[in-house]
Amino acid sequence: MKILALSDQESTLLWDHFNPRRLEGIDLILSCGDLDPRYLSFIATFAHAPVLYVHGNHDDRYAKVPPEGCICIEDKIYTWQGVRILGLGGSVRYKRDGEHQYTQRQMDWRVLRRRLDLYRQGGVDILLTHAPAMDLNDGDDLAHMGFDAFNTVMDRYRPRYFIHGHVHMNYGQDYPRLDAYKDTKVINAYESYTFEY
Repeated sequence: MKILALSDQESTLLWDHFNPRRLEGIDLILSCGDLDPRYLSFIATFAHAPVLYVHGNHDDRYAKVPPEGCICIEDKIYTWQGVRILGLGGSVRYKRDGEHQYTQRQMDWRVLRRRLDLYRQGGVDILLTHAPAMDLNDGDDLAHMGFDAFNTVMDRYRPRYFIHGHVHMNYGQDYPRLDAYKDTKVINAYESYTFEY
């Protein structure tokens, strides 16, 4: 299965200079958030694959203009062709009124509420988030800190992939595109990244 992961910055090759051949052979599209909803709707129109998404910390606009033709998997386990995907969007809370921002405890609670679903499904294959995991390619500042709850999910359920965004690879820090946490391959989906599942 060929998967296209997207996050944080719209790819000019998939929007401004679009060629339908760039989506050929893509079986599944996963968005980690903070993308223009019109961009996701545009991709969903031309792709012959479902577009699944979680919210980024800047996705307040989705309430008014949702990405049409896309499927929100926030706080759900979505199964596509036998692949179980857990969606947990948002970032660490760094301002009072920020939508899609959570404390560490709130994210722990979101994961805990999925425990029965995870048991029934026999675990999860892909963990799809916006923020990174704590101390795993996250930032030093509060806004870009990772969630410890994601480490817990990887420890307990050992998904094959953990796909996140939020820490932009153009920030000037040395954020890696690919990494690993125990048995889990970690992908920073900034802009776009294609991989074989």
